[in-house]
Amino acid sequence: MSTSGHRSSEVVITGLGMVTPAGTDTTASWKAVCAGLPMAAPDARLQGLPVDFSCATSGFDADRLLGTDARRMDPFTQYAVAAAREAVADAAPGDGGWDPARVGVLMGSACGGLGTWLEQAARMAEERPRLVNPLAVPKAIGNMAAASVSMDLGLHGVALGLSTACASGASALGFALDLLRAGRCDAVLAGGTEAAVLPVTSAGFDRLKALSRRRDAPSAASRPFDRERDGFVLAEGAAVLVLEHAAAARARGRRPYARLLGYGESSDAYHLTSPDPDGKGAQLAMRQALADAGVSASDVALVNAHATSTPQGDAIEARLIERFFGSHTAVTSTKGVTGHMLGAAGAVEAAFTALSIDHGLIPPTANFETRGADVADIDIVRRTARYAPVPVAVSNSFGFGGHNAVVVLGSP
Repeated sequence: MSTSGHRSSEVVITGLGMVTPAGTDTTASWKAVCAGLPMAAPDARLQGLPVDFSCATSGFDADRLLGTDARRMDPFTQYAVAAAREAVADAAPGDGGWDPARVGVLMGSACGGLGTWLEQAARMAEERPRLVNPLAVPKAIGNMAAASVSMDLGLHGVALGLSTACASGASALGFALDLLRAGRCDAVLAGGTEAAVLPVTSAGFDRLKALSRRRDAPSAASRPFDRERDGFVLAEGAAVLVLEHAAAARARGRRPYARLLGYGESSDAYHLTSPDPDGKGAQLAMRQALADAGVSASDVALVNAHATSTPQGDAIEARLIERFFGSHTAVTSTKGVTGHMLGAAGAVEAAFTALSIDHGLIPPTANFETRGADVADIDIVRRTARYAPVPVAVSNSFGFGGHNAVVVLGSP
């Protein structure tokens, strides 16, 4: 865990790359989120299932973006590489700007190459082992997003794949911050990626009663904090953020989007899928994050909530936000637009939070119309984006198994 003793090494976000249901790059994704345009729609991959819709990356063309290398990658790796390329181009290190041996890659994912495993298992089930792809294992294993980003960009620093379920992307940012503060890296590409919109995940989450069944109106299905919320919408995508020391960014004239001030990480140690109803683990992560960032709750102008649109989870998080920030801190959940990208969600939402800081603009919570009776009286941004300065913001991520990750960002 990071400690306040390392804060003299200021860490900033200088590059963003995204592949989301709202767009195949950062600009398109941000525009759709600020407009509050929900992306959920029927998905042919899920035809015949009780939940047959998702938030898919329908405009992503792997062959066009990645060339023949795309065939050697599971989609979760394709998304990561495409997002990383955009992020590095955005950070603009220039020739000789970074020592490749000093640049790390941390990529979070909950499911890894699940689609590849299922495809090859189906071939085995038909007793056709000779048809199993020779690249089945390297395409599917969970470290391959980080490894492929390193290979694609020629980066020789630490490369790690990590999983804390739906907190994975935020965890990657936190551990990247540790690496930079400890002087182990000069820059880190950190993020999350997921390509788990598959029949088995849809059926599995539905059996847990975690998914919305609003088949008659998919675009209205993801509705964080709303009284009619009935579950999340499965989504896919990736985000990569370039983190580096502020002094290095200043030296080459690169204005950052935001600073990464601190983070907190904890475990509920409570249940396989349900959050602690008292929110003890999440409270611990929040306290750690604020202390690590050296800010107080009164400094925070925005909370980008994890809020997935589940009845229990949204209510618990709303109480957490009210306990720490009262009713005067703006709250949004971009999952009303994007759905829930599982292990990529924390990175995507941290990127949106950095953009809120940069633009002074808070996206609305799409489909939030009437506050649930069990939702605390917090200031949820609804219907239209809100222009407001955001000097300090918090982004929450919580995952199955009780993983809690909170990151704090600030204006540069």
